[in-house]
Amino acid sequence: MPVPPSALTDAYTRLTEVFPGLGITQLTPDAQLPRHDGWITATALAEGAAGLDAFLAWDDTQIRRDYGQPARPDVVASFGLHRYAWPVCLLITVPWFLHRRVPRFPVTHVSYDRTAPGLPLGRLAARPTTFACLPDDPAAALPGARVVPDEEALRTEVRTAVAEHLEPVLAGFGPRMRRRGRALWGMATDEVVEGLWYVAHLFGDGEQNRARRELELLLPGATKPYVGSAAFRELTGPNGESLPTRDRASCCMFYTLRPEDTCPTCPRTCDADRVSKLLATAS
Repeated sequence: MPVPPSALTDAYTRLTEVFPGLGITQLTPDAQLPRHDGWITATALAEGAAGLDAFLAWDDTQIRRDYGQPARPDVVASFGLHRYAWPVCLLITVPWFLHRRVPRFPVTHVSYDRTAPGLPLGRLAARPTTFACLPDDPAAALPGARVVPDEEALRTEVRTAVAEHLEPVLAGFGPRMRRRGRALWGMATDEVVEGLWYVAHLFGDGEQNRARRELELLLPGATKPYVGSAAFRELTGPNGESLPTRDRASCCMFYTLRPEDTCPTCPRTCDADRVSKLLATAS
């Protein structure tokens, strides 16, 4: 049975309220996935052919424009994967975080457009096949609902749903990135963690701390195909400030363009530099 939009609307509405740079459209059962005028299907990315060539040409142009130099082809592909996987993971993790509902989106059910004016992260059009929820969720009676017994079962659903969507996409990007297996799933792990951790702070009221706890339970380590754990830890600032950070499982390769400007969670950034960057961001 098709999943009614009402099962996920509140979660996506809340996300786009606090993060208006991303647009999300839930497709009706009879609607076709958009695939023209800037749209590309996730299937086309997974195929790794002409569709992926066109997708990565956008990244190549953007890098040359913003950084005044070309990037290696594997770096372009790494940027492209990040810019797709970060928002698409939110399709799954945000409904789970806000409402304990976990939708499934195979690659045949998602399109992405990052050319829309006024939407820096682009827009997603998606249609879930099913969604998992807990027994006491009012949505358990809706078409397409799959009731699971407890929170750990729901976390398993999150890991499975993300892997179901990303596995073919990683296969399409992998040869362009010159990465395989563990390295690709390290990137997937980082997209899951850092996407939700970031948007949770926009939800306010301690939600970023709750997201950290939820993500530590979601990815405690040894949850293949994901690599490592959520990897949060605390640093201490010069005045005793508590500065939360995490250790990425992968590198986005930005250092190849700006070696002096790595992100605070990059494995190449030492703790002293992390503290400086975190304090600068806070101020």
